[in-house]
Amino acid sequence: MDERKKQVLYAIITDYIDTAEPVGSRAVAKKSGLGVSSATIRNEMSDLEELGYIEQPHASAGRKPSDKGYRYYVDYLMHKEQLTPADADFIRHSLSENFEEMDTLMQHCSHMISRLTNYTALVALHTQRHKLIESVRLIPLNEQQLLLVAVLQGGELKNRLINLCEPINPDKLLSLDRFLRQSLTGADVAKLELAVLNEMLTAFGQQQSVLRRSLELFNDFFVPHLGDWFFSYGTHNMLSQPEFQDHDKLKLIIGALEEDDILRALLGKNAADGKTIVTIGKELDEEDMQDCSIVTAPYDLGNDVQGVIGVIGPTRMSYQKTVPLLEFMAQILSDLHRKE
Repeated sequence: MDERKKQVLYAIITDYIDTAEPVGSRAVAKKSGLGVSSATIRNEMSDLEELGYIEQPHASAGRKPSDKGYRYYVDYLMHKEQLTPADADFIRHSLSENFEEMDTLMQHCSHMISRLTNYTALVALHTQRHKLIESVRLIPLNEQQLLLVAVLQGGELKNRLINLCEPINPDKLLSLDRFLRQSLTGADVAKLELAVLNEMLTAFGQQQSVLRRSLELFNDFFVPHLGDWFFSYGTHNMLSQPEFQDHDKLKLIIGALEEDDILRALLGKNAADGKTIVTIGKELDEEDMQDCSIVTAPYDLGNDVQGVIGVIGPTRMSYQKTVPLLEFMAQILSDLHRKE
């Protein structure tokens, strides 16, 4: 993308985030400071629309960002805004209080995040288990079923049944069994992330459904699930978002936000990566929430106790404010409570 298109896209996205109204060429000409005519801006907007970065909601309207446009903005164009001194002091003071119970701290965090962002806040905590995988086997039970077995350090046994759509060639099965043993034996279960497993799948170079299913299962019982401490707050904030004034759409989103299992799943996908993650629209893989985005940041309390804080809001989220705020809160949480 050339520099002019980047500036036009940046102007459209930042204006749309501020106003929730489709952005016209005149507004872009003023905001971008490019010093070119509205006709030139319209040509650039037409190109950006053809490339899939912006959309036209209806004829004669301006443009708004697509999920692809937001993704490009977050990855390449966004300038993180510094927290105001007042917000930074408020966060430091609030998190330095002496909380006797962990659940009280988590609940306090969820309320504070919701208040500062005006989005729905999510806070979770989990404990990792550091154990080595001593052995892995893929055992045929019959033509339609395989048993995936793993032995962890200390003799703990894990197994999963894999149902096959069609019989697997014995030579292929031996090859898969050998690949899993070579790739996973000796690995630390606390560091076995889905991204690593997907890399293994790519490295193997063959897309057998049984291997993919095996890796999904390993991710399922080795990557830590978000545990007993889980809080969400601020669902009511969705009511104030202009794009959610459609009652049918709002009903679906509110329904999804009230399901802890859905929220845990959304957080769980991001918790193992150890970095701030922005997931936008259809990337959520949750049909009722494809007009939403989620931003998460991890924190570390020491002694293998880790967690994630996050927010869910519209795709028209103020990413430039939300990302640094969550990162600052996560860092304060980690710094303060690691010293205790």
